[in-house]
Amino acid sequence: MQHHADSSLVPAFIKTKTELWEHIILQLASLLDGQRDWVTNLANTSSLVYHSLLSYPAFGNGPSSVNWCGFYINTSLFPTPKIRMDHSAPSDASSRLLLGPFCGKPACQFIDITPGKGRGVCADAFMSRRIIVVPDVEAYPGHIACDGDTRSEIVCPLILGSSGKEVTLGVFDLDCLAKGGFDDDDRRG
Repeated sequence: MQHHADSSLVPAFIKTKTELWEHIILQLASLLDGQRDWVTNLANTSSLVYHSLLSYPAFGNGPSSVNWCGFYINTSLFPTPKIRMDHSAPSDASSRLLLGPFCGKPACQFIDITPGKGRGVCADAFMSRRIIVVPDVEAYPGHIACDGDTRSEIVCPLILGSSGKEVTLGVFDLDCLAKGGFDDDDRRG
């Protein structure tokens, strides 16, 4: 079955954030069914969530719009290129998050996750392995402003459990133009 843009439309009968996230999860399960390529899955996830939130009145176009939705991935999971086109020496990429598939304005390419040095909501969620809801990004210590219009944010760590071990793969980051744009309903979703 082919999936298309209509999967991000939110039906009029959905009235609460809880119902919205349940709808998104069902749409996402269908969209990702049978697909195991991580780039494809992250790209479709960010697009589905972004456009679904934009079509929901609480997040839709206007002063409370979601303005960024995407992923940052742990660079230690990727091979480091040996040759750089700019002829500079490769840096230690083992302590950074790399920008992954997203929807929104261009963003920071890397976020430092070195213990004691990492800063920002994404680094904090990655290192603490917990979802962080920030009602006012200007009040968050060390916030990294990729888009100066962002006023609130939620970041969820991506944790893979395998053979009794857990690996933090990266984070899923959502930004909003309104203060207090995200809450516990979003955290649960």
